Amino acid sequence: MFHLNEAVFVCLKLPRLKVVAFSLDFAENCITQRNKCNPSKSEQNMNPTTEKTELSEAIRKHKQFLFPAVANYYEEPIAIVKGEGEYVWDDQGNRYLDAFGGVLTVSVGHANPKVNKAIIDQVNTISHTSTLYGNKPQGDLAEKLADISPGKLKKSFFTSSGTEADDTAVLAAKLATGRHEVVVLRHSYSGRSATALSSIGHSTWKPIASQVAGVVHAPAPYCYRCPFKLEYPSCDVACADDVEELIRTTTTGEIAAFMAEPILGVGGFITPPKEYFGKVAEITRNHGGLFIADEVQTGWGRTGEKWFGIEHWDVEPDIITSAKGMGNGVPIGWTIATPEVADKFEGLTFSTFGGNPVSMAAGMAVVNFIEEEDLRTNATVVGGYFRERLEELEEKHPVIGDVRGMGLMQAIELVVDRKTKEPNPQAVLKVFEETKKQGVLIGKGGLYGNVIRTGLMLNSTRDNVDELIEALDIGLENIGN
Repeated sequence: MFHLNEAVFVCLKLPRLKVVAFSLDFAENCITQRNKCNPSKSEQNMNPTTEKTELSEAIRKHKQFLFPAVANYYEEPIAIVKGEGEYVWDDQGNRYLDAFGGVLTVSVGHANPKVNKAIIDQVNTISHTSTLYGNKPQGDLAEKLADISPGKLKKSFFTSSGTEADDTAVLAAKLATGRHEVVVLRHSYSGRSATALSSIGHSTWKPIASQVAGVVHAPAPYCYRCPFKLEYPSCDVACADDVEELIRTTTTGEIAAFMAEPILGVGGFITPPKEYFGKVAEITRNHGGLFIADEVQTGWGRTGEKWFGIEHWDVEPDIITSAKGMGNGVPIGWTIATPEVADKFEGLTFSTFGGNPVSMAAGMAVVNFIEEEDLRTNATVVGGYFRERLEELEEKHPVIGDVRGMGLMQAIELVVDRKTKEPNPQAVLKVFEETKKQGVLIGKGGLYGNVIRTGLMLNSTRDNVDELIEALDIGLENIGN
């Protein structure tokens, strides 16, 4: 059993590129056993799922040939072989509602026909150029992103992951300001590079001590577990005011940037109060720093109504980063900055897979699909309904201490006792196993591993919400069993 806060899938890892992959032998086996990989309609609707009779070949090879740190969810891990819309199938023929989307990455449905067509058409044209050459998909997407991004954000730099996107943003801020210290948040997550590991606010995700100097961590705007033991709104958002004290006491007093996720993803969907980012942005700029919004999980309408999460706080960032849902599963990373910042990124730089024509085509197709189908509104409407259903569960199950999030980025924090707020990670593990039996895949997070995270796709329906709620309800009912 693995106690992880982030979903990990069977991956083939190449330098700077991750793609979901399965062994050739396994794929051939699926082709010869179509009744397992492509079950009939009646089989697709079978829930709860059947128990495995033997260890999956893909899981066996995963355990044998991958780093042990590349761990899987569940006591009996599953191997995903097919996805369509909101659902995925494992190699045993079981269907699941994918309510986590590969960690909020499949944004508009598995095998989305319009996104797939854009990818296939581009692969049949040209699949790689590197940033040494211009390509039309890259230019078209950069132009579109400049149009939909808030404020004066205009110039893009493409990479292949959220880690690279954040690293690019931090470097750009240092070059633009001539300063080197960066303020980040406790409970935050930035990726796997040296800079990212130094920025992470979780001991769980730090296999070694920080390798990059000049990164300081401010208290997270975690209202449910306020580090100052105060209550909102009477606290007057003390966590924001503390950033001033932090800069004055732990830095030179002049910083390069403040970087934060609008909603802290791996941290358990910690959602700051409405005044928080406005206050912090003012403090940051008073000390010479730039404001970086890490939209790797909150971007593309995920939080409802807006393209980017930070827009809900009426703050105009100097830099935005994103990845994940931007490509609907295709590796992509993106950093956009104001011309004043981007133009100071002087000298030569290069990204082998940055601006890859296939990733760019996928990104454009995703943005167009979200726009054409008005999925930002859908995230607001369906997300609102989802929140209501979660609050119903909160009233029914005392183990739920907090419900939080925005749009289709919702979470519940489980506790032993609502008064003491003692974290209950074991309850999360039990709910995980039960929802899996019910044919639903969910995520988890939080410093203590006691938060259930969800990432329903932006084109999800109320029926999908009801299916997820039913599975959660059963899981919560069975915690004591």
